[in-house]
Amino acid sequence: MKVFLTGGTGFVGSEVLRQLVVAGHTVRCLVRPGSEKKLAVHQGVQIHPGDATEPDTLEEALDGCDAVIHLVGIIREFPGRGITFEKLHFEATRNVAAEAEIQRVKRFVHMSANGTREKAVSSYHRTKWRAEETVRKSSLSWTIFRPSLIFGPGDAFVNMLADMMRKLPVMPVIGDGRYRMSPVAVEDVAASFVRSLALPETIGRTFHCCGPVSYSYNEVLDLIGEALGKNRVSKVHQPVGLMKPVVSLLENFSAFPLTTSQMTMLLEGNECDPKEWAEVFGIAPKSFPQGIRSYLKP
Repeated sequence: MKVFLTGGTGFVGSEVLRQLVVAGHTVRCLVRPGSEKKLAVHQGVQIHPGDATEPDTLEEALDGCDAVIHLVGIIREFPGRGITFEKLHFEATRNVAAEAEIQRVKRFVHMSANGTREKAVSSYHRTKWRAEETVRKSSLSWTIFRPSLIFGPGDAFVNMLADMMRKLPVMPVIGDGRYRMSPVAVEDVAASFVRSLALPETIGRTFHCCGPVSYSYNEVLDLIGEALGKNRVSKVHQPVGLMKPVVSLLENFSAFPLTTSQMTMLLEGNECDPKEWAEVFGIAPKSFPQGIRSYLKP
């Protein structure tokens, strides 16, 4: 199958690209000019220079393709640089889906996020919802995936916490740290994207992708500490009411590790039941503690 892939230079996209090639698919990657070297695989991979937020660059991009895997997304906005959820989640999806319809590429596999819903508090989830709605209302044969926190070599969240743990004597925790998440391995998420191409029964369905166990944020910190060889992770719990104005004040500085939207989603929790997803795609979700020990070093 010939697959048009967006977001192929990203964390999840790199693994999806690797698995597509291993599975024998031909891949055409949408890549912004100058980012070609970021692709994890080059042999046999076609490159189409362009940007999902610029419709003109998508003309004829999907010619001859059998399917689209759309992964473009961000976890943090930088409005001054034109990097917004509205642009990268909603507009990019609208553009790629519209071009798929024009070029008659029916199969469309879309990356969303667990927690996405119409009346979500965070703009991240609201724009993800609008992107999903665009896909659902199209004429495409779509499948939507909603992963929880994704971990693996090169991830942002776990590696950021590990780096903080190496440098700080205590770990700051917003609130009581009891909010929960179900971390899922990047290779498992990527496998479901690739396998969906050969499973017509997944068309018109939305799947939540989660790991086999749910952990509190406190437990996640302890597990990362164990992977780093620490006997104990000292934590300082900060009241939510105190942290909100601090985060709001500092979130525009790129060096500050947290935004208001991210804090809202963190406190909201990120759990789901992986049973349906795991059964349909034949996946045995990987263990979070075992997974992070394979790539975190003291």
